[in-house]
Amino acid sequence: MILHCVFLRLKAALPAADKQSIYEDLAKLQAVIPGIVSIRTGPNVSPEGLSGGFRDGFVVSFENAAARDAYLDHPEHKAVGERIVAACDGGLSGLLVFDLEV
Repeated sequence: MILHCVFLRLKAALPAADKQSIYEDLAKLQAVIPGIVSIRTGPNVSPEGLSGGFRDGFVVSFENAAARDAYLDHPEHKAVGERIVAACDGGLSGLLVFDLEV
């Protein structure tokens, strides 16, 4: 299994409704892209204060690396990804992606 962890520094001016819409569109990907086991979204709740400004994020669990790779190339993922990049402070620099094999 692959855990695809994405941490976000969303723009401070991003309306809560826009953030919710992005998360809803992410959740919809599970129905259209094979191999997605689950998608979880939400704010950082760590009390450690070590988030580096990444206040929000999501984790996509994939059956395997091939499923993750298919997701990365899928046009619906790319469309949601463009919305996410546009919503992040600094564009791509407002994202951190980390994949774990578990």
